[in-house]
Amino acid sequence: MEETMKRIVILGAGTAGTIMASKLVRTLPMDDWTVTVVDQDDRHVYQPGLLFVPFGVYTERALYKPRSRYIPPAATLVVGEIDVIEAESNRVRLKTGMELPYDFLIIATGSRISPADTEGLLGEGWQETAFDFYTPEGSLKLAEKLRGWKGGRLVINLVEMPVKCPVAPLEFAFLADWYFATQGMRDKVEIVYATPLTGAFTKERTSAMLGDLLASKNIRVESQFAASEVDGTKRVLRSWDEREIPYDLLVTIPTHRGSEAIERSGMGDELEFVPTDRHTLQSQAFENIFVIGDATNLPSSKAGSVAHFQADILHENILRAIAGRELDPCFDGHSNCFIETGYEKAVLIDFNYDTEPLPGKYPLPGVGPLTLLGESSANHWGKLAFRWVYWNLLLKGADLSAIGPRMAMAGKGNGR
Repeated sequence: MEETMKRIVILGAGTAGTIMASKLVRTLPMDDWTVTVVDQDDRHVYQPGLLFVPFGVYTERALYKPRSRYIPPAATLVVGEIDVIEAESNRVRLKTGMELPYDFLIIATGSRISPADTEGLLGEGWQETAFDFYTPEGSLKLAEKLRGWKGGRLVINLVEMPVKCPVAPLEFAFLADWYFATQGMRDKVEIVYATPLTGAFTKERTSAMLGDLLASKNIRVESQFAASEVDGTKRVLRSWDEREIPYDLLVTIPTHRGSEAIERSGMGDELEFVPTDRHTLQSQAFENIFVIGDATNLPSSKAGSVAHFQADILHENILRAIAGRELDPCFDGHSNCFIETGYEKAVLIDFNYDTEPLPGKYPLPGVGPLTLLGESSANHWGKLAFRWVYWNLLLKGADLSAIGPRMAMAGKGNGR
């Protein structure tokens, strides 16, 4: 009987992979199918919490839970490092030597920071005067540094796009302003936000609004700054056009890349992200491979909300592929993001491939309770409440139909 069973293998037990496992085991006839999820460890990190750790809002304990707690019992979690995907042979090989054949493969391997891509960043001063907050280790070490820091010039540098949660660098700047004010030392800290973008954000209207907000908080934006190297001895950040920004403390958002397993498999682009159909989430190279979350090369945000919206659509398309039906090309790049702005307020933006963030109420048009493209306390508490939603609903693939996978225009801007 085992030989006749069909196999789905999911690479990655983060947000996207866990949601997909939860959805699939509820809808597939498990007498006929096996669902296997692979990850290198049994530690699920609540990545939105990393932003708050340096400022003492979350502790290390708040970040972790076992992956095995959230992989449904009807699925199998295999803990092991992926060596290579042998797509032509429909199998995955682990570094332990274990082989996992599949009928359908879902790649949810996420993204990783690659500080080595910036010359000098890992040299003198790394995790002493230069830090990241995109890893648990970096976030904790930065928290320790901030507790004893006496002030100076804080430079927040977004090296290049794409990155996980593209609003998080801005949030760090806003929270730093608030943090140093509460410590009674804001006048001792100069905050500089250095970005390769032409403004604060990728979307024009939102960029203008956030740029004004940064200026009101005395945070200087150094735009079109493409970082080329870090001189940790002199504590200077340099750009390719030879501009220099001295710093006392550097917080970097390094270059992001896809999984090293994607690189070893020869399946990625120049940054090891997997070429993916932007509407169906099918691999551009293999019909029985699908890609979700940060692992894709899509021009959508690499954010948890996107993984959630993609999962609803990918679930349907996996079922269609199994039945031999045409895939539904309905993913529109939908993303929404809370942007913490300090002082217990936040901005919420909702957008997709083609539509910029618009003002309005969310998720219920005209009702809310959340405000789009404007600061509010409700947005701040909404972001903090999301941690409960994440662990108790989202990862379990719960029906969150009030927040649909496609962007709704009702009640927004010129929407009705």
